Amino acid sequence: MDEEIKFYLDEAEESMGKALEHTTVEFSRIRAGKASPAMLDSLRVDYYGTPTPLANVANVSTPDARTLFIKPWEKNMIGEIVKAIKNSDLGLNPQSDAEGIRLNIPAMTEERRRELVKQAKAESENGKVRIRGIRKDVNESLRKLQKDGASEDSVKDAEAKVQKFTDAYISKVDDVLSKKESEIMTI
Repeated sequence: MDEEIKFYLDEAEESMGKALEHTTVEFSRIRAGKASPAMLDSLRVDYYGTPTPLANVANVSTPDARTLFIKPWEKNMIGEIVKAIKNSDLGLNPQSDAEGIRLNIPAMTEERRRELVKQAKAESENGKVRIRGIRKDVNESLRKLQKDGASEDSVKDAEAKVQKFTDAYISKVDDVLSKKESEIMTI
């Protein structure tokens, strides 16, 4: 039974780590005023009839803090990439030439910064909900083990460890959120 409890504890910690990682990735997609290739991660381009991630058809670089440069591997993709950017919810105005596409990232207004902070807070809350959901699932599995014959003490100890993991990972989500908030609010 102790092996099964250890399995559930390892599973809980690993799953909570993945939830934190997912939250961090979602934060990277929130624009903080600086140009970042991650801003375009969710963009899909029509590549010969197939929606394809931008990273699979072009190289995205940041020549300076306010500019993204997209250089497609095939010149005929410039028009498709421009169309995908205009149809997206990014709110960016692409400028293309024979070499590639330039995206100037405008400075954000105070109102827009506050909206992005709200978005970041919502994303952090989603991460915390995921972590708490993992705790709930693992605790249910541990209680099932107790019904199947595991000792009450070892199950209680395991539940306490799961709670420690939960507290630690929620704290890490809060840390990531505070960094993101200061990044967004810094002009």
